[in-house]
Amino acid sequence: MTSRTWFITGVNSGFGRRMTEQLLERGDRVAGTVRKDGSVDDLRHKHGDRFWVANLDVTDLPAVRATVDRAFAELGRVDVVVNNAGYGLFGAAEELTDEQVIAQLNTNLLGSIAVVRAALPHLRAQGGGRIIQISTYGGQATNPGASLYHAGKWGIEGFIEGTAKDVAPFGIEATIVEPGGARTEFRFDSLQLATPVSAYDNTPAAMVRGAKDRSRPPLGDPAKMAARIIESADQSPAPLRLVLGSDAYRFVTTALRERLAQIEPQEALAASTDWTGEQ
Repeated sequence: MTSRTWFITGVNSGFGRRMTEQLLERGDRVAGTVRKDGSVDDLRHKHGDRFWVANLDVTDLPAVRATVDRAFAELGRVDVVVNNAGYGLFGAAEELTDEQVIAQLNTNLLGSIAVVRAALPHLRAQGGGRIIQISTYGGQATNPGASLYHAGKWGIEGFIEGTAKDVAPFGIEATIVEPGGARTEFRFDSLQLATPVSAYDNTPAAMVRGAKDRSRPPLGDPAKMAARIIESADQSPAPLRLVLGSDAYRFVTTALRERLAQIEPQEALAASTDWTGEQ
């Protein structure tokens, strides 16, 4: 197995932490970003120079570029760039504040775009590399009470898929990871809930108010998911999407089938608007 160098945002928790642990244990190098000092000191002490750490808030776009540039400069080469930093925001659209909406999109959408844009010149110069975007099954399917979370994830999936076509000639490939529920800290430490509006009390959107209920643990094993993500970097060609978890597979395939079922009957209608040269 060839040793690689990885750049991963948000390595203090969730998939970022588990990937970093597994990669360092197998001998790879990891450049990781955190928002909180001291949150990965145990890994720094254990793995020394193979673990490069920088403080970064991905909503600070100039800092994103500076951090990515520094990582490539100091490490010489980065083989895999992983966009992992992000958080959840649940609640009906009407229940969210303007500040919550802006912060969510700045982090989950614009921050990830900034990391990719900063990395691309370096990946081109070194002759290739891999981009891995941590998304969610909610980047293909939707649930009530999660409209802004879906907005960021659907947006970043479109960006990654389109960018993958742009950079394929340079040997750069991309994978979008769509996990289902996982037993990480995400639901408890990285999830914000809107202030409820009573009009939604007995509607489907109100179901997300119980998202932090610890009595209903998710299906996904985060260590196994992290391992599958790491393994995907060895696949050639890269899988454009990597669905992890039986719940994710069910949600995504159901959503895609429903979408096709709605669109396919419109074939004649769609063609009826083509230009025929007749007024």
